[in-house]
Amino acid sequence: MTLPSIPLAGVIGNPIAHSKSPRLHGFWLNKYGLTGHYIPLEVATDDLEAVLRAMPKMGFVGTNVTLPHKERVMQFVDSVTDRATLIGAVNTIIFRNDGTILGDNTDGYGFIENLRQGAPAWNASAGAAVVLGAGGAARAVVASLLDAGVPEILLTNRTRARAEKLREDFGARVKVVEWVQAGNVLDQAATLVNTTSLGMTGKPDLRVPLDGLRKETVVTDLVYTPMQTQLLAVAAEKGCATVDGLGMLLHQAVPGFERWFGRRPTVDEEARRAVL
Repeated sequence: MTLPSIPLAGVIGNPIAHSKSPRLHGFWLNKYGLTGHYIPLEVATDDLEAVLRAMPKMGFVGTNVTLPHKERVMQFVDSVTDRATLIGAVNTIIFRNDGTILGDNTDGYGFIENLRQGAPAWNASAGAAVVLGAGGAARAVVASLLDAGVPEILLTNRTRARAEKLREDFGARVKVVEWVQAGNVLDQAATLVNTTSLGMTGKPDLRVPLDGLRKETVVTDLVYTPMQTQLLAVAAEKGCATVDGLGMLLHQAVPGFERWFGRRPTVDEEARRAVL
């Protein structure tokens, strides 16, 4: 892709002021001495298509997409990658030289790369993964775990119907467990993932009993405010390897940055500090 003299990228959402993406991309642009800018864009749902059509004319090479637009934006792109189709949402858009718009989803990639970096001994084939939650983030997590070779996913959600929908979409390796039984399957877990907002600052606590958690289990929480959630604190006390959620945000940004600005960035402690 031929970059404009000053390539622009951004993140579209509503609200958007809380996004850490501008800080991260700005840090990488500065670190690697690259020309370009990354801009937060608060866009109303009704304006989404018009904004997307206008962006390439303004010098944008691509954009991230966050809530509430990740699903709706799929109807305005010309093509969608297989992984975005599977997840049912787009978080990364590339404006191509031929005038077409490509939609991708890098959330699953970011999740797995964070898991591998944070717990280098993690082995996808070691056993079942217990996944808490069945929302949009869970779809990306389930897709990436299955792709990585996890033999079975025990999926549980407060609303069972949403979990059943994921089982229908992802097939026989996904088994649905009643939310009230979640604590009873933890002894089967090689991996435990919280994809819900429970445990986040300002949200209710995650009340799943953790007595059955084994020290061999790798535990990760997509919540990163606070950085060490109650789930991660208890897991660490039990001797589990734990991985916080901030790294997923960092790693999911890598493919887009590379495509837009022509340099593959490194996710390291310096990048984490820049975002925090």
